[in-house]
Amino acid sequence: MKIYVCENYDRMSEVAANYVAAQITLKPNSILGLATGSTPEGLYRQLVEKYNKKEIDFNDIISFNLDEYLDLPKEDVNSYYTFMHENLFNHVNIKEENINIPEGNVDDIESYAMKYDNKIDSSGGIDLQVLGIGNNAHIGFNEPSDTFSRYTEVVNLTPETIEANARFFDNEDDVPKKAISMGIGTIMKSKKIVLIASGEEKAQAVNDMINGRIDPKVPASILQLHEDVLVVLDEAAAKKIDKKLYKKI
Repeated sequence: MKIYVCENYDRMSEVAANYVAAQITLKPNSILGLATGSTPEGLYRQLVEKYNKKEIDFNDIISFNLDEYLDLPKEDVNSYYTFMHENLFNHVNIKEENINIPEGNVDDIESYAMKYDNKIDSSGGIDLQVLGIGNNAHIGFNEPSDTFSRYTEVVNLTPETIEANARFFDNEDDVPKKAISMGIGTIMKSKKIVLIASGEEKAQAVNDMINGRIDPKVPASILQLHEDVLVVLDEAAAKKIDKKLYKKI
């Protein structure tokens, strides 16, 4: 696990975007795993800027998103379908047929989840997976549990996650209580992973991920076992980890 610490959020976003852009340049038909939430917004802004400067091209890129709320129409302002289109897809030349975002409104969700994993595998697997981390160290919507999830599945969101996401909704009661999420096993099959975290409220989760024992109650701790993980933090998120463990850039 390689760890970079940046002065602030904007620099963190720039460093992570450069890493993703390098992947696109080296392999123009890359399979990208993408994340949502407030943390990657800056990364996506940077990628759009690079696209507008003709530094990168999304024409042959295929994307798979981590998760989506259950029973929330994809046209809803708070859906991750809307988030991805407003923050990235509407501003670059990615083909609509190459965009894959889990559906939260299907009749047989278990069968659909299996097909989502199969589609990732049949596409050749994710070359680079972008991750954030929750205050409780969840990745995707894989919440603390007694076991690590293997496959894409329906998950129950914890009160902590619901509270954290309430800022995007009119009130906490409007936050969906369930989501469909790539499983830990699916994430771990990615060839490369870049995890970004910003803010002091993420500092404990980041420390537990890096220095704690591997424990499904700290979902991100499983990343210690992946052979190619880059963690990009701002100074606030790195507050609790030893300076010897990271490079300041």
